Amino acid sequence: MDTTLKSTAQVIAVMLIAAAASQALYTALYAMEADIPRQAIWGAEGVLFTLLAAFAGSAMVRAKSVSIGWSAIFASALLNVVQVGVGLTMFGPFREAATAVEGVGPAAGGVVAYSFFVYNAAKLLLGLAALAFGLARVKAGGKLLGWITVIVGLAALVTNAIAVVAGRIDAVPSGAAGVAATVLLALCVWGAVTDD
Repeated sequence: MDTTLKSTAQVIAVMLIAAAASQALYTALYAMEADIPRQAIWGAEGVLFTLLAAFAGSAMVRAKSVSIGWSAIFASALLNVVQVGVGLTMFGPFREAATAVEGVGPAAGGVVAYSFFVYNAAKLLLGLAALAFGLARVKAGGKLLGWITVIVGLAALVTNAIAVVAGRIDAVPSGAAGVAATVLLALCVWGAVTDD
């Protein structure tokens, strides 16, 4: 399948928006204490992140600029596949085991902690990508979107780095910063390639 770099970048931008929307939907359902269709949401995210890795890998090897941004999107997508896979395949069995067998609770907690570690590492990388693409947008003359993306990308990078180092901290808005950086990153990626 032959695609131009510009069309590949636009597909990546759409996938980033879809990922942010999916995470916002999941968070809203969780906050409302609604019954969350985890299999459907996480399964769709698994497919989305797998395809995002393929498209970002293609852009990474073809692009003449913002290489750190493309590689950060690629690596983030791979980490998100792992994180979603852990949630889909391990949360349920470990939760059941922790309920049935005394002493398994810490192991179940460890699986959840690992999943959040990977989630935060992926968001850290999206913050880095937002920083890189925001700076590129500033350089190209899009100062307002560029600087906002730089600031939010830096916030996502820092808050998620804190969460990676210190563990899951609900007081640190790492997930929200990562989702906001993802949306702004998508806007920058959409217009990042003007020709091939």
